[in-house]
This record gives sequence, C-alpha cells and structure tokens, in this order.
Amino acid sequence: MSQDPEVASFIAGMVSLGFIAAAMFFIQFYRETKDRFFLYFTAAFVLFAINQSVPIAWHIDADDQAPIYLGRLAGYVLIIIAVAQKNLA
Repeated sequence: MSQDPEVASFIAGMVSLGFIAAAMFFIQFYRETKDRFFLYFTAAFVLFAINQSVPIAWHIDADDQAPIYLGRLAGYVLIIIAVAQKNLA
C-alpha cells in the first residue's frame, strides 16, 4: 500500500508541531522551577521534532532513514537520564 507523499508530509508536520508544543510546555515549566528535569525533556522533544521533519524536508527514502533514528534514540536517552537523575537525587 503506497502512501501519498503530500499526506505523509502533512502528517509529519503535524507530529513535529506536537513535539514542538510539548517542548514549549516543558521550557515554560523549566523557567518556573529551574529544574533540569524539564530542560532534558525540552531537549528530547526538540530532537523528536527534528527527527520527524528531517526525512520529509530532505526527501530521504524510507530505506535510507535508519541513521536518522539515532536522533530519536538520543531523545530517549535524555529522558532516561532525566528520570534517573530525578530519582537518584
């Protein structure tokens, strides 16, 4: 089943917008509390947004997208670090 590239671009843009909105909420919480936990989450969601939009913006085929997902891995690592630091403190 083939997906229309314009629909895929629209969906990727909407998902990226959702990630950026979440990052904006976390940066607001960071400004109020000065807790690094929220800063880590902000960085993770920015990485997720970049990871979602880069393949569409650069017209990268689905077969060649494997290295791009290292950004998603980095985002998850940031979340794990944030939770671990919060629980160990």
